[in-house]
Amino acid sequence: MSALIFIVVFAILIIFFSIVIVNQGTVAVITIFGKYQRVMTPGLNFKIPFVEFIFKRISIQNRSMELEFQAITSDQANVNFKAMLVYAVLNQEEQTIKNVAFKYMDERSFMQALIRTVEGTIRAFVATKKQAEVLLLRGEIVLNVKNELDETLEQWGYHLIDLQLNDIAFDEAIMRSMAQVVASNNLKAAAENEGQALLITKTKSAEAEGNAIRISAEAEKIAAQLRGQGVALFREEVARGMAESAKVMNEANLDASLILFSMWTEAVKHFAEQGQGNVIFLDGSTEGMDRTMKQIMGIQQLKDAGDYVAPASASGKK
Repeated sequence: MSALIFIVVFAILIIFFSIVIVNQGTVAVITIFGKYQRVMTPGLNFKIPFVEFIFKRISIQNRSMELEFQAITSDQANVNFKAMLVYAVLNQEEQTIKNVAFKYMDERSFMQALIRTVEGTIRAFVATKKQAEVLLLRGEIVLNVKNELDETLEQWGYHLIDLQLNDIAFDEAIMRSMAQVVASNNLKAAAENEGQALLITKTKSAEAEGNAIRISAEAEKIAAQLRGQGVALFREEVARGMAESAKVMNEANLDASLILFSMWTEAVKHFAEQGQGNVIFLDGSTEGMDRTMKQIMGIQQLKDAGDYVAPASASGKK
């Protein structure tokens, strides 16, 4: 009875040590007496008890870690980086799993090598660039790291999924100088914009003033023409009226000089009422009045003969 119990207990122990459950997202590396044997995939697996052993369980899920390190540019500026690295096992092929399991003694050694490789690649790239270029080369830095690390990581059984440079900062003194440069550039741009605005304002003002002068000149020209035409028409009407009056008086056997006398008295009255000065100089001689009368009579005779032509300014013709 005791032997049967021993056999049952032994069988249960054999079954217990034979069953291996591998969780989803991981694989198990099996060795026999320290030598690689095979890989167990997720799910229920069996092994030979006391002969096959689980050397390592390897996660095939994505893993991430944060990095903080410093680099120096070609012009001796210190640059502080904060980055996040995302990586994973390359695939589930047997050779890949063997590389992951046996390339490094433990996970700590692998992490140290990975971190130093990433930092060294970024430092080597930044060392060829100047301080002013680094902030603009974030994408190129990431691309360069991926190109440099892909081949190396494949030999270890991993591949780089993503590298994010979350923060790129310089020393405080450099940040202050950069801020001063930006501020001076902004002031320069503001001064240039203000100068351009002032130039535009002055130009538009000059154009407006020129247009106003041109419009005023054109209006004055038109007004002068109208005034000239008005004066010419007035003179023509005066001449015509005087000629007609002289003709009527001649037909009535009256002295035409009465017209001149009447006009003379009206002119003197107008000068006295409208003039600004205290002295009026007039040609009041009999010869002057007689000469004016003869001119009026001559105009009337020309008009009666049909040879009289009105002045150009009065008729509007040029």
